[in-house]
Amino acid sequence: MGRVVDRQELARICERARSEGLTVVFTNGCFDIIHRGHVQYLTQAKALGDLLVVGVNTDESVRDLKGSTRPIVPEDDRAHVVAALAAVDLVTLFGEPTPHELVAECLPDVIVKGAGYTPGTIVGADIVEARGGKVVALEALEGRSTRSIVERIRSAGDAPEE
Repeated sequence: MGRVVDRQELARICERARSEGLTVVFTNGCFDIIHRGHVQYLTQAKALGDLLVVGVNTDESVRDLKGSTRPIVPEDDRAHVVAALAAVDLVTLFGEPTPHELVAECLPDVIVKGAGYTPGTIVGADIVEARGGKVVALEALEGRSTRSIVERIRSAGDAPEE
């Protein structure tokens, strides 16, 4: 089981891991409602290295990205749920509009994003590539997204109770 750490501790752990020859993998996201697509994505990301670091957006940054009705789950809960997933080693929160500063602090060997991204659109790719690292865009699990879950919940609210 992973753990939630502050950014200073994260930077120290990543530096130590790299000095021990371990491959640090980084990804980020809102992780508002955890679903099978997230689990598969994080498992695939972990397979690319030794230490999987996940940046989780703060509540404020999720609202900026997704609108005033999100997040549904508070940041501390989201961070701890992500940390509890088998593939995840470290989780930290970030509130900036993008994870660029966090990537600069972590200095991963591999940076990963999922559906809708190409290596050229992944924030922080410049930092990773400048250090000789890899940038990876993973395929999404078809039909699995937080947006579709939220839409189903909202439409079910209009359905008569059984």
